Amino acid sequence: MTPERMQRRGRLRVLLGAAPGVGKTFEMLVEGRRLLDEGRDVVIAIVETHERAATAAQTIGMPEVPRRTDLHRGVPLSEMDLDAVLARRPEIALVDELAHTNTPGSQNAKRWQDVDVLLDAGIDVVTTVNVQHIESLNAVVEKITGIAQQETIPDAVVRAADEIEVVDLAPQSLRDRLSAGLVYPAERIDAALSNYFRLGNLTALRELALLWLADEVDSALRSYRADHGIEGTWQARERVVVALTGGPEGETLLRRGARIAARSAGGEMLAVHVAAQDGLRDETPGALAAQRSLVESLGGSFHQIIGDDIPETLVEFAHGADATQLVIGVSRRGRLAAALTGPGIGSEVIRRSGDIDVHIVTHAAAGGRVALPRITGGALGWRRQLLGFAVALVFGPLLSWAMFAFRSPESITVEVLAFQLLVVIVALVGGLRPAVFAAVLSGITLDFLFVSPIFTITIAHPLHVLALALYVVIAILVSIIVDQAARRARTAQRAAAEAELLAAVAGNVLRGDNAVLALVSRTREAFGLTGVRLLAADGEVLASDGEPVPDGRSTTIAVGSGPAPAVLELHGEPLDTPARRLLDAIVAQLAAAIEHTDLRATAREVAALSETDQVRSALLSAVSHDLRRPLASAVAAIGGLRGAHSLSASDREELLATADESLATLSSLVTDLLDVSRVQAGVLAVSTMRLDVAGPVLAAVDELGLGPSDVELALDAGLPAVSADPVLLQRVLVNVIANAHRHSPADSRVIVSTSTIGDHAEIRVIDRGKGVPAEKRDQIFQPFQRLGDTDNTTGLGLGLALSRGFAEGMSGTLTPEDTPGGGLTMVISLPLAAEPDLMQEETE
Repeated sequence: MTPERMQRRGRLRVLLGAAPGVGKTFEMLVEGRRLLDEGRDVVIAIVETHERAATAAQTIGMPEVPRRTDLHRGVPLSEMDLDAVLARRPEIALVDELAHTNTPGSQNAKRWQDVDVLLDAGIDVVTTVNVQHIESLNAVVEKITGIAQQETIPDAVVRAADEIEVVDLAPQSLRDRLSAGLVYPAERIDAALSNYFRLGNLTALRELALLWLADEVDSALRSYRADHGIEGTWQARERVVVALTGGPEGETLLRRGARIAARSAGGEMLAVHVAAQDGLRDETPGALAAQRSLVESLGGSFHQIIGDDIPETLVEFAHGADATQLVIGVSRRGRLAAALTGPGIGSEVIRRSGDIDVHIVTHAAAGGRVALPRITGGALGWRRQLLGFAVALVFGPLLSWAMFAFRSPESITVEVLAFQLLVVIVALVGGLRPAVFAAVLSGITLDFLFVSPIFTITIAHPLHVLALALYVVIAILVSIIVDQAARRARTAQRAAAEAELLAAVAGNVLRGDNAVLALVSRTREAFGLTGVRLLAADGEVLASDGEPVPDGRSTTIAVGSGPAPAVLELHGEPLDTPARRLLDAIVAQLAAAIEHTDLRATAREVAALSETDQVRSALLSAVSHDLRRPLASAVAAIGGLRGAHSLSASDREELLATADESLATLSSLVTDLLDVSRVQAGVLAVSTMRLDVAGPVLAAVDELGLGPSDVELALDAGLPAVSADPVLLQRVLVNVIANAHRHSPADSRVIVSTSTIGDHAEIRVIDRGKGVPAEKRDQIFQPFQRLGDTDNTTGLGLGLALSRGFAEGMSGTLTPEDTPGGGLTMVISLPLAAEPDLMQEETE
């Protein structure tokens, strides 16, 4: 080893996998062989091939440090010989299974601690680990797979690696590799595929590994930028910062931010609230707490920071979090407040945001998106009209003083135009009435201060009278035009809102689901009502929105034209004529929605009746066909016994056997018919208890008379007790195992295995027959279906239908799956029993 290597710490490279079998060890050996071919000093410190031929082949010809053998409770166990590796002092050591626990008495308890010693000695290490062994992910993996991992490794150990590489393999490809026997021996394949290596489990584990590595890469990127003094944002990953004020618009902003973040893989949402340093900023703690809960439910994170300059503080946080998008709400201030106080926070945030995209989102608090504007009582409201009078009374005298102070004989034209401008401004602000007032007032002022003789209301020259009259008329006409423009703008705004409302109403009706409730909610929002309630003819509340409607204080409207129409109650301000016309359209849509709902309910009832009719038809067919044979055989046998007196003992015994067999078959068929009728009627009697599934499994095999050459039992001895009815569970097992045995090849055994998945236990009955196509699997659970089985001696085709009904009656399921390599696997899933009360057991 060179002096430079002895002085530096070795480099650690980690190959991270989502699950066993993805090829981590194989890739490690391939990399080791490549480095060896380049002339590097590489040795195998320890490699676990797990008897995989391809992995073992990669070790051939590579230098390997002999293992150390330890005895633990009389069992020899091989471990990495740390001292031997240190004595060998290679340049690079290949160390498999970083999370491995060493045998008791070893120099270190964990293999990652051995690796740390190698790194301190200046030896580079290439190692492997699965994502389920990372400490912070252990609980998540257990929740996904239902299996607790005993061997874990601290996150800091993996994060400290110089290189982390994910060895990725698509979930289905891993299952194919497992089915081909490339991961586990043949006897473990079925159990592995049905437990840990489920497609959903593998997909979730793969996503977990990739996201964990993405976080690590992100952390490394931040460190690099900090080390090199890079202040700009690198948009390597979508991060959306949502600014919250504590106002009612927060929920809208959060949901919009979550949608933006969800558009890209690995997107992240951060909600931030800027609080004042003195704590006196207007905010609602209750609303903030509710919004914090919503952030967590949407998968984001909540941050509260202190700052008096909100735009600067917000943008600094966004840059510090490497945000790519910033979502803020449109200002709740009115136009006048915005004109008096400046552009506001939104404009400042946009100006300072730099390369961060800023979304300004409108919301209900900014003006009400769905409420319809009212146009009765003038085009402009009384507040605008009062503001117009105020402008005339304030700026009229100010303008008069300014014009009078600088008056000259030639300035009369300028004075008239100035007052004309004042009238136009007042008309724009307050409408017709304030503008007429301003026109008359300015005319009197012109006559009093600027037309000779001044300080009187008399006019010396007749032309001045005409000019003053024309001025007042023009001012009034301008006021009327401005008022009409405002009225037409309000009318257009209302028409657009009505069109939007009607489009939404039509969409609600077309979608069907919850259309009635959606229409009731839209009605309350559109007309600004306190509450709306829809009542059936018998008084039942079909839908309601807003505050409860007090009796006797509501407006009622009939919905529908039948003999007993529903009633729509409206509580709030009386509606004007245009609103009434729009309400009629909504009521018509509401009637259609109610009719649509009634038709769907009727269709469901008809479908249920149709299914019942099909079952009855099949039942009559079964009774006429399948029951006829055993019944006829029993009648003929008994008739022969009664009518013949010279029968030999053997003939009599044969007839008795025929009668007994026929009556037993008849009894079984009748029992199945009664059971299926109970299942379909929902009156199946179920008595669940704590139960060891091994008992019903063995009883079912004995009942069928099957031996070891017919059935292979792979029962988990540590399986917890389930909650099930022993009689019904045995019936399910008898039907399923008999079906599997009947369709299995002569040289193949049926496999019955048990395992635990989360809070459920699974009993898997596996055959190697022809299997059932995916599109026909639902048919095998329908009563009186044999799916091509023409053997009438097998019964009425009720076995699987009864089995699924019995399983569901015990809060379980019965589902079919493909058997790897061909065949059908029936999975019986049952809930695990609750732990017994120990004190109660001791008392009993």
